[in-house]
Amino acid sequence: MEDWVKECNGMNKGEFVERFGFLFEKSPWVAERAWEKLPFGGRGDFLSKMAEVVLSASDEEQLMLLNAHPELGAPIPMTEASVKEQSGAGLDRLARDEAYIFSELNRKYRDKYGFPFIIAVRGLTADMIADSMLLRMQSHVEEEKRKALEEVFKIALFRLQHLEMDRAVVGGGKG
Repeated sequence: MEDWVKECNGMNKGEFVERFGFLFEKSPWVAERAWEKLPFGGRGDFLSKMAEVVLSASDEEQLMLLNAHPELGAPIPMTEASVKEQSGAGLDRLARDEAYIFSELNRKYRDKYGFPFIIAVRGLTADMIADSMLLRMQSHVEEEKRKALEEVFKIALFRLQHLEMDRAVVGGGKG
């Protein structure tokens, strides 16, 4: 078992939410409820129990979680994690015509589904993201909501991996 998992198994609720509340965009309630599922057997169990919290949440809570995510490529305030993720995909450097295309795609997607297009952008380019958005706009609402939640879980995994790397560097590989 990873050292950080052992450490989080011993955290009080406040410490746990402080450390992991950011994994799900502006939705610390996921970490609050996941804490109730302690202990965790490892990273997989940790992420699985977080996903269980989201999947067992009400439709309204799930939509609030999805709507907490920023539109991709939009020049709007967003969390530090989202800024880094979008920057890594080049979405902060879109040319004027690309920014317009993203704006239109975002509008059409939100109009159809009622939440922003969500995709884990790590390793993707702006063109790949736009192509994915066009493809996914052909999905039915429930299918697309399921896909968006799957992407939320991938984003949480990537954020957790980033946190693990930061802790390894800061903690000299011991945490």
